[in-house]
Amino acid sequence: MGRQRCTRRDFLRASAGTGVGLLAADTFAEARPGTVGGLTIQTNSTEMAQPLHADVTIRIGTVLVELAPHRIISTVGYNGSVPAPVIRLREGRPVNVELINETDTPELVHWHGQFLPSEIDGAAEEKSRFVPAHGVIRYTLVPRPAGTRWVHTHVGARADLHRSTYTGQFGFVLVEPANDPGRYDREVFLATHEWEPFLGAEEEEEEDGRKKDQAEEQEEKENGLEIGYRLFSINGKALGHGEPIRVKSGERVLFRILNASATENIQLALPGHEFEVVAMDGNPVPTPRKVRMLSLGVAERIDAIVEMNQPGVWILGTPMDDDRQRGMGIVVEYAGESGTPKWMAPPRERWDYTLFGGSAPVPKPDEVIPMVIRKIPGGHNGFNHWTINGLTYDQSTPLPIHEGRRYRLAFHNQSDDLHPLHLHRHSFEMVNVGAKSSSGIMKDVVMIRPDERIEVDFVADNPGLTLFHCHQQLHMDYGFMRLFKYV
Repeated sequence: MGRQRCTRRDFLRASAGTGVGLLAADTFAEARPGTVGGLTIQTNSTEMAQPLHADVTIRIGTVLVELAPHRIISTVGYNGSVPAPVIRLREGRPVNVELINETDTPELVHWHGQFLPSEIDGAAEEKSRFVPAHGVIRYTLVPRPAGTRWVHTHVGARADLHRSTYTGQFGFVLVEPANDPGRYDREVFLATHEWEPFLGAEEEEEEDGRKKDQAEEQEEKENGLEIGYRLFSINGKALGHGEPIRVKSGERVLFRILNASATENIQLALPGHEFEVVAMDGNPVPTPRKVRMLSLGVAERIDAIVEMNQPGVWILGTPMDDDRQRGMGIVVEYAGESGTPKWMAPPRERWDYTLFGGSAPVPKPDEVIPMVIRKIPGGHNGFNHWTINGLTYDQSTPLPIHEGRRYRLAFHNQSDDLHPLHLHRHSFEMVNVGAKSSSGIMKDVVMIRPDERIEVDFVADNPGLTLFHCHQQLHMDYGFMRLFKYV
């Protein structure tokens, strides 16, 4: 998937001989009690010491999601709901975490956007501890930095569309700062997700509406299987079902929006209103600006304030008509207003990160690391594979980095897909997007367009194995990852 404007063929192309992306049993040998890097880690082993008192518990188990009447999805989620109830933490205040796995397979819980030790970050490649099937692990973490973070599963899926981020295993984590003046009246959390995924083909439309040339049509024929969806939701409800967002005229509402999709980059608009973007991926932007439409790659978060100054009943949703009709939206209802929710298509605008950046010069990097992204087409009934600098993940060796050095990742997307690029355990500063320079925008996910060049800088200040990958689940499962290793 990956393009923001496309139509779908509602047919399933079965893939013969594809295997489920389960990790080998010996991978789980690391999940044992002990002390690693100053961290107390406990499992349900008989060797476990006196259990830690849990400040935060995440229970992984079966959840029924009623998207609409008679449309109930059985999935795996956290703490009995999808999305999970918001987890609120205080920056710098240690918390004891308990992960309880009620499923039949080992799980990983990734604390996305936080600066944690690799042992508890929640990624197998970093040697994080698995939660054993029907088991428990406990550890202590120090939440940082402040901002809108989230938690989600990080196991592989490959061809198993009932596993990993295709499920309901996700939820907001709000790390509250010591002091937040709050230029808003209240906050609303919105998480988007798609349901009933299937393997098939897609017919894509270019962002500028142009027709494909012969070479592009030939590439489509060689392209491998993609993911489509039949149902869409915001906060676990399809548009028109569940409670609306009730507002009052004159209110300033802070929307904390999360794209919790496995594979879909999205756009959202609220007719008659503007979004003042104040933070991206939980980090305040140097230059807050108002826009009429938001664009979020997989795993991105945007904090945006909306002034409620257009009384009525509206639809906050995607401009993609098919997806909105299948559920990607939510009703916004002003006090004293009633009637059929209204939708008006927003003007087409190209999303530009640099609008929210500053102009101050950025430090020169100590080293530039080229990251060239390519696709190996899978062909009919096969899967595409993805390379960084010519290598899939299983062909690569960790990239060495040194503590305290500033690294510039120079991405060049030589594929025809959008990619949400994610770096674990660190934030990066966006310095160049195409021909535009910027500074001060700190993120952990950046969406790169086909044939685009983006450069980001990060400081190696959190020792330990550090994973980089495309957050599009299918791309990650088929090679689009690299590991950084402090040396």
